[in-house]
Amino acid sequence: MKIGELAKIAHCTTETIRFYEKEALLPEAERTEANYRSYSATHVERLRFIRNCRALDMTHDEIRALLRLTDVPADGCGGIDALIDEHIAHVDTRIEELKQLKVQLTTLREQCPGEQAVEDCGIVHGLTEMDVSAPRARHTHLG
Repeated sequence: MKIGELAKIAHCTTETIRFYEKEALLPEAERTEANYRSYSATHVERLRFIRNCRALDMTHDEIRALLRLTDVPADGCGGIDALIDEHIAHVDTRIEELKQLKVQLTTLREQCPGEQAVEDCGIVHGLTEMDVSAPRARHTHLG
């Protein structure tokens, strides 16, 4: 099948497919005599796998690691379990970061209880007075 057909089946763009090929997540397709890419069912399966991993917010490095592990189907799945456990820990950390962010935003929002002139807005004053000299530490794999 051609790249457009693969994109349609996998619900993505041809640019996404080319990007995943460039990133070595998706193997390059065979070429026809006319030099068109020719994709197979294996490409469809792998592309769906990659897109599902991305939907779970996995990094390209995590996906590469999973693909390496799945390329040896006779091995045990302990490495896969460990990778997912690590990703869950990253998600837990991000949830805590988002909870802290919500507290900050809620506190900021409470500084402006009603409609008033922008120059009197407590949110604007709070944003002006906030100390952002040191970036907040983030401990997730996404940086």
